[in-house]
Amino acid sequence: MLEERVGDIVCVVQHRTGRELAARFELPKLPERLEAAPPSRVEIAEGVGLAPEDIGFDRHEPSLYSAGAPYLFIPARSLAAIGLARAGAMSWADKDGPAAYLYTKEVVDPGSAYHARMFGAGWGVTEDPATGSAAAAFAGVALAFDRPEDGDHRLVIEQGFEMGRASLISLGFVVEGGMLRSASIGGSTVIVSSGALEL
Repeated sequence: MLEERVGDIVCVVQHRTGRELAARFELPKLPERLEAAPPSRVEIAEGVGLAPEDIGFDRHEPSLYSAGAPYLFIPARSLAAIGLARAGAMSWADKDGPAAYLYTKEVVDPGSAYHARMFGAGWGVTEDPATGSAAAAFAGVALAFDRPEDGDHRLVIEQGFEMGRASLISLGFVVEGGMLRSASIGGSTVIVSSGALEL
């Protein structure tokens, strides 16, 4: 159990013979669409170094969601466009404002559903290779724009490829009556450090 400001996060760890560890986190708070209007496409394009016509695809349009931390979700037209993105002067981003989370349906790994990048200069993060809190809030984006049918859904979001730190985050969610009922994020894990408390 992780005690966070957003609530208690239940973590389930799986030991898999001959494979890396896996972990899954149950969301204590489901994503909610924020009331503020997102910046214009021109402002967004200037902030992330793209052209306005690179913003948006299918039904997807810029939106603001949070499952504990605020994000401006920016749909990019293609993998080529998202690869050109650069964190610039993002008028919406300050220490309390939303980080920029760009995503596209064009992917590198055929098992992925979305390719993403996260710029959080206002939070002191130039670019993040794997953003669990954004993946959690993305369940709201998927519900709003992909309009999945009732049932259990799982999709993989790839991130960090442009940084040479490829990450695959699994987002699971349950839809009932057209509403999001539960969600979780997870993936394979690699131990980079360990420690112990002596009582």
